[in-house]
Amino acid sequence: MGGLLDGIRVIELSHVMAAPTCGLHLSDMGADVIKVERLPDGDTVRRNGPFVGGESAGFAMMNRGKRGVALDLRSGGGRAILRRLADQADVFIENYRRGAMEHYGVGWESVRGTNPRLVYCTVSGYGATGPLAGQGGFDLVAQGMSGLMSITGEGPGRPPVKVGAPVTDITAGTLAAMGILGALVARGRTGEGQYVDTSLYEAGIMHTYWQSAIFLNSGEVPAAMGSAHPMMAPYQAFPTADGWINVGSANQGLWLKLVELLGAPELADDERFAEPPQRIENLDRLVDVLTPLFRAKSTAEWQALLDGAGIPAGPVYDVAEMAADPQTRARGMIRETETREGSAMRVLGHPVKYSAAETPVRRPSPALGEHNREVLLEFGYDGAEIDAFEESGAIGGE
Repeated sequence: MGGLLDGIRVIELSHVMAAPTCGLHLSDMGADVIKVERLPDGDTVRRNGPFVGGESAGFAMMNRGKRGVALDLRSGGGRAILRRLADQADVFIENYRRGAMEHYGVGWESVRGTNPRLVYCTVSGYGATGPLAGQGGFDLVAQGMSGLMSITGEGPGRPPVKVGAPVTDITAGTLAAMGILGALVARGRTGEGQYVDTSLYEAGIMHTYWQSAIFLNSGEVPAAMGSAHPMMAPYQAFPTADGWINVGSANQGLWLKLVELLGAPELADDERFAEPPQRIENLDRLVDVLTPLFRAKSTAEWQALLDGAGIPAGPVYDVAEMAADPQTRARGMIRETETREGSAMRVLGHPVKYSAAETPVRRPSPALGEHNREVLLEFGYDGAEIDAFEESGAIGGE
């Protein structure tokens, strides 16, 4: 089986995480993703540890499967190469500040004139329009401004808490990949490319679906609830004798099963907890009642009992426990590649499975400028021209 995007050529002028996440998804689906880095230093993530065989594990995570070109975009030669790459690509991805692409000679309005089939994607902090369009984007700031930090944490009156993962970066990159795929489908009908624009800010807002539904239609401003849910209960983590377990009694039938399992059938007749609205209204008291019951057994014991009763539940893992779980392995979510010196580098796999396409890790992450010559030959430069670019410093690398 081949890849879903075999034959699609992607130029990814990117750094850090949002656009690299987008390119990672497309590469996993079979696209030829060429990561373009700016000389002299390339992507700043290259200098972030931990290191395996002298290579950044973080950089490998986001950039395995891609080829690498390194250009001095301060030079005319470097900008000319970038323009040729864009003119012959199917997809162009970038996540630099507004105006940078125009400065480098590859702005959307310019490139669409010479490559009308190009799908051109910008991933930014706040989007290409609006009063904040010119500002750079950072996950922490986007989580705060999108409302996400106001609903994350222990509860009202506690300090704001960010989601532990850079969720707006990762989500923006995933949304960008989704938008690109939609634009490629549309191109198949019309023959024309288009501009795709998403942001960290919108990615954060998207994660407030439930809370925004509450506010926009009731005027109530939702607050942080720890691991609890704003619309259903009990639907949260409870302490056990040796850890924590998430319990998802998300409807009335599951609630009635749960109280029987807990040995507290009288709770079914307690007017404070009779129906979902009452359980939400009295959530603090509900948690006080249920917590000592869950503390009576271990996580594994509760997991077995809850599974047997058909009540959704699962342990609260740390990352090491997640990586060791047989389900993680069965789904191919831990893959192995190599550093250039031959050391094993472990990375995460593609999170979607297909019946008629494969998503292998096709190659390790590239060294800075590793594929300069290979790529430039494919884009029509001859050996003498490439030698001249090397001598002038328009291309370079490790």
